[in-house]
Amino acid sequence: MQSNLPSTIADACRTLQSLSTATSTFERIAAAVISSLQAGGKILTCGNGGSAADAMHLAEELVGRYTVNRRSLPAICLNADPTQLTCVGNDFGFDEVFARPIEGLAGKNDLLICFTTSGRSPNIVKALAAARRCGVKSVALLGKDGGAAKGQADLELIVASNDTARIQEAHTLLLHALLDAVEAALRAGQL
Repeated sequence: MQSNLPSTIADACRTLQSLSTATSTFERIAAAVISSLQAGGKILTCGNGGSAADAMHLAEELVGRYTVNRRSLPAICLNADPTQLTCVGNDFGFDEVFARPIEGLAGKNDLLICFTTSGRSPNIVKALAAARRCGVKSVALLGKDGGAAKGQADLELIVASNDTARIQEAHTLLLHALLDAVEAALRAGQL
């Protein structure tokens, strides 16, 4: 069996390199995260499947630590509580599993960050709508053509790929870069 690893690496490199065209968008997203935290807000994250793992990863690194020991930063992953997900899913439908907790938990200085490789998840689209209704700023990290989520967030970054795995790899790089920006702001005394 011949490995396709060299092709996979080449595809991943092309996708990650494409992010260099989104530098100004990324900087606005990082500024929004830092601004939310400076104002005493919290970061709310959500996603489905592999994107749920990205949402959990970002939130846990903010609350715990990324590269240095520092104070805990407020973040909640909306897909991390299985009792809440199953309660809301059962009582209101799966499309509401993120919108409902946004209505109950989100404050004016909070920031919602949604991860979705396709942009077609109804629960993500409804989460973005709930954030808008609640006056909460939002970020969508998307892929493919952005799907129904395209244009629904205050800030969005669409990874230029149609391959779900490559999009998820790019989202991981972006969340790590966001954490780098947050910790740089902490070191500079901005947080």
